[in-house]
Amino acid sequence: MARIVQLTPRKTPRQGRSRASVEAILTAGAQILEAGGIGALTTNAVADRAGVSIGTLYQYFPNKQTILAELVRRQKMQFFEDMSGAVQHAKTMDLRCATSTVLHASILHHARAPVLSRELEKVEATIDCDEEDVCAAGGLVDRQLIELLESFGIAWPEVAARDLSALCRGMVHAALMHGECDLDAIEARLRPAVFGYLGIAEGGA
Repeated sequence: MARIVQLTPRKTPRQGRSRASVEAILTAGAQILEAGGIGALTTNAVADRAGVSIGTLYQYFPNKQTILAELVRRQKMQFFEDMSGAVQHAKTMDLRCATSTVLHASILHHARAPVLSRELEKVEATIDCDEEDVCAAGGLVDRQLIELLESFGIAWPEVAARDLSALCRGMVHAALMHGECDLDAIEARLRPAVFGYLGIAEGGA
């Protein structure tokens, strides 16, 4: 029988000191991923870098997979926050500007820490860390994007939203998996693909 690996924190920190310990653990985990990749991340290494005892770490994170899953969850929530804000802002623009704004937001969270994003993409491909709040946030962004496309008269907005999301995620994911961290270059390649899908002339007004 396969062993079930817990992917949620053992308990939620309530006091300021506990929250500080959890943040230190997650910051340490992110730093180790950036410096050495997934192979370098162990609970002992994280505890040492965070300046906490291994016992304190295990109070909140029973294994390294739980730390990785929480880092992925936080990145996804930041992505949905970026996208939601961009879509709301795009409602005041024409189609060309709106598309550029949402496209830029779709890779903005990667640009904050491209190496960490690359490592977390690898993690996400190997563990199932979907949680209720993440799914709810993703569903909200999907609905907002559909409504935006519909407001511009895009045919089959549900299909277009799904296609465009898959296009952007696929190209960014592939680039990161091949070690590319130049997000400006990735966005430059994405732009004609997205504009072409929506029928926007690349050099148009």
